Amino acid sequence: MSKKVIQFMDTSFRDGFQSVFGARVFTDDFMPAVKASVDAGITNIEAGGGARFQSLFFYCGESAFDMMDRFRTEVGPDVALQTLARGINVVALSQCPRDIIDLHAKMFKKHGMTTIRNFDALNDVRNLEYSGERIAHHGLNHQIVVSMMELPPGCSGAHSPEFYMDRLQQILDADIPFHSICFKDASGTSNPTKVYKTLKAARKIVPKDTILWFHTHDTAGLGISQNMAAIEGGATGVDLAKSPVSGGTCQPDILSMMHALKGTDYTLDLDYEKIIVASDTFEEAMKEYFFPPEAKMVSPKVTLSPMPGGALTANTMMMRDTGTLHLYGDVIKEMSEVVARGGFGTSVTPVSQFYFQQAYLNVTQGKWKKINPSYGNMVLGYFGRTPVPADPEIIKIASEQLEKPVFTEDPLDILEPGIPKATKILQENNLPVNDENIFIIASCEQKGLDFLQGNAVTNVRKITDEPAANKKAAKSAKAAAPAAIGPRDYTITVNNRPYNVTVSEGGGVQASPAAAAAPAAAVEGTDVEAPTPGNIVKVLVEVGSTVANNQPLVVMEAMKMESEVKSPCAGKILAVHIAAGDTVQSSDLLFTIG
Repeated sequence: MSKKVIQFMDTSFRDGFQSVFGARVFTDDFMPAVKASVDAGITNIEAGGGARFQSLFFYCGESAFDMMDRFRTEVGPDVALQTLARGINVVALSQCPRDIIDLHAKMFKKHGMTTIRNFDALNDVRNLEYSGERIAHHGLNHQIVVSMMELPPGCSGAHSPEFYMDRLQQILDADIPFHSICFKDASGTSNPTKVYKTLKAARKIVPKDTILWFHTHDTAGLGISQNMAAIEGGATGVDLAKSPVSGGTCQPDILSMMHALKGTDYTLDLDYEKIIVASDTFEEAMKEYFFPPEAKMVSPKVTLSPMPGGALTANTMMMRDTGTLHLYGDVIKEMSEVVARGGFGTSVTPVSQFYFQQAYLNVTQGKWKKINPSYGNMVLGYFGRTPVPADPEIIKIASEQLEKPVFTEDPLDILEPGIPKATKILQENNLPVNDENIFIIASCEQKGLDFLQGNAVTNVRKITDEPAANKKAAKSAKAAAPAAIGPRDYTITVNNRPYNVTVSEGGGVQASPAAAAAPAAAVEGTDVEAPTPGNIVKVLVEVGSTVANNQPLVVMEAMKMESEVKSPCAGKILAVHIAAGDTVQSSDLLFTIG
């Protein structure tokens, strides 16, 4: 009896990059591995979208459209190329108006994509209707998603097979055009039995030839067992990756999945030796990149506090930048309560970031003392309906702190058209007005403008950033140094902060923050502090500016998201304590208003 061939998508070059490197990888570095993948017989590749759209502009100094064009040229006309979209957010972290949602599908089709996987973290089917219709309208395959995860212990009311079938039936009843259906577990936490029951139930209510896909991450060490459960339940295909990014926070490995299917009625129908060659080529391409250790680890506790693999390393990299990585364990633990009281939105971008940011604030500021604006807007309904209503106490706190009422209507109806706004920005900055540039401005905002103006700053972590000549010189200097030397004291500056460093005679190093220099003169007024650690993207005011209450003062990037810090009062800017490019900690002084 012939075996059933299970389809798969190679996620190495999108989800793999996001899950391991925070999506920060240069296109030139990995293109040889793309060719090797096609040579190995891989015909379905994830090529962009999700965080791999913004990250190219934010951190790599590259255009995501150029990257997609490179993909299509490299793989030829017949290989399927897929991207990821977040419903009404598409590839941004905030909601996009209808004209930008339409432009997203138009541009991705123009730049060689075949399929767009389209999900909504809240499983609010309304958020998939217009985006799905435009994907199909522009000639792309629409893979519509039901988002999955495991609830924290003691929680119920959503994320069960029955809940997922209710959402699937809503999709079918809404008559949204789709080519396939994906059940997507971004945190890798769904119990394999639940996965099996979900796929088996789905197979019974969809038309016979419907393509059913399953996606997970191996963060909790469950990936292979989840895939096997999905296949036994009736999945047509699964997502897999190649070493060095497979496993851990990314998808299970292709070779591992091939091995797991031995002795079953299923096969991937691949040649082991060719896949090994493709993996070896990929490992060679990535050898200079820094692999965060947590990206390759199994983290069983994530089953209790679902953190998606694609966001985990983005968050830990930001915490490294801000010197707060030691708080990571506490934040993950706190996520359990944040999820439990937030309405059970699936822990996938952007909701996973809302959860993480709120958990961070609960750890550093005290439980629920400060509501993250995005988390607050979610529980109040501004991103759509949460699977169950959020905790009434949290809704009340969010409404009071954000000074906003509960919202129950369609989020798209309150968004102004984006094309006129982006066009005006391009014109004001003497930049070409075309569809690509309009979409870059609309989805990437200030950092998109920086890129188009040639001001993008690269931030890609490699272990070999120093030029070879400099390394050689340093090595020679070390060899020529005397065998013994007395203690040495230095002052170094890291992220605009001074540190006292002492090197002992035996080579030991001690570092401690240097005392801050006293300000030239005290400035009396209302202080505006950083709500979270992060990077200063753009300062919107200057000394002497007159500001209104609730006026945006600065754009900060924190945990993969940009947000504005607004004025707590009306007045005049007496002092600006930060500049674009600075890294700040929670409660660092940003402005003084008088």
